[in-house]
Amino acid sequence: MLAAEARTGERAAMSAIRTETDQVKGELSQQVTGSLGGNARGIANAWWSQIFPRTGRSLRPAGLVWTKVPAIIDAFERGAVIRAKGGRKFLAIPTGFNAARGRRGRGEKGMRVTPGQMVASGQAFLRPFKSGRGYVWCLPLRAGEQTGRRRRTRLIAGGVAEIGTSNRKGREAWARGMLERGMAPMVLLLPQVTLTKRLDVKGAAERGLRRLPGRFAAAWDRESGRAA
Repeated sequence: MLAAEARTGERAAMSAIRTETDQVKGELSQQVTGSLGGNARGIANAWWSQIFPRTGRSLRPAGLVWTKVPAIIDAFERGAVIRAKGGRKFLAIPTGFNAARGRRGRGEKGMRVTPGQMVASGQAFLRPFKSGRGYVWCLPLRAGEQTGRRRRTRLIAGGVAEIGTSNRKGREAWARGMLERGMAPMVLLLPQVTLTKRLDVKGAAERGLRRLPGRFAAAWDRESGRAA
């Protein structure tokens, strides 16, 4: 009877730790998307989990939750100031126009156009922020040759890359407005970036530990047939 009860306890323990581990991982993913927005889905999906033992059952199982991007999670867990390294004065941050999401001109390190290409083009120019704390690094825009059945306006930044290749509603009016401005902000140059604390990883783990005993007891009752 004791051996049978121990096996019931093992099943209950494994069930409880698996369910709680999944809940903690889900809460951490929701924290990322809730705090950093929908564009952070890649960071949210970088949370992984594993149950131990990997095979069989145990009365003392464990659940591990970890992230594949620990530096990013740590920065938003603690809050951090990011500065340029190696004696450089500025961080180079690509804007939405320079995000490597299009079919053409895909650059390195998440950029369509890298800082090296900006310099090599000979056309890049700076616009200072009103605060005086940084610059917007821009490229001039011109209209490319219209292609495709709908003859959409193409935007060529500095002769280096095409931007704005999406098919969103109102794109033509947007593209013409960009041409009137005559430039596209490609890179933000900032001396530092301050990240505020937006995640509570430790809190999620502690809440999971507080829930675990009750979840274990309920699972044991369920496995033994004592649950209503």
